[in-house]
Amino acid sequence: MGHPTHSVAQRAIGADAAAAALQAAVAHAATQGIRINVAVTDASGVLAGFLRMPGAFLHSVEIAIDKAYTAASFGFPTSQWMSILAQDKSLRIGLSERPRLVIFGGGLPIREDGVLIGGIGVSGGSAEQDEACARAGLAAIGLS
Repeated sequence: MGHPTHSVAQRAIGADAAAAALQAAVAHAATQGIRINVAVTDASGVLAGFLRMPGAFLHSVEIAIDKAYTAASFGFPTSQWMSILAQDKSLRIGLSERPRLVIFGGGLPIREDGVLIGGIGVSGGSAEQDEACARAGLAAIGLS
């Protein structure tokens, strides 16, 4: 009789994939003429990689990390928060008090075969530009 298992396997983005996603997001930003900070977290929201373009806004360092954290922790793009919060005043008030929660675009969950393996967050351009850079990061590793 074996011992019962008290743990579960958890998938996480690999270091090579995180690095490739970071590089691709930066490359896309360069084509757009913007300077960004980009972060990748594992599925638990722990930082797996970070890259800052020279001259990118300093305050955006933490914003990028928090966008990746938010996307990984909830499993949907940060751009969806505004429509969610528009319908629920108490949620809007309560969540505005939460540290590290970013409610504007630029953070995307990273999923492989439907399994959440991380998050990517970009800050430095408009919310739309940031999300486009994050999507370029995902595309570079064959994910969407």
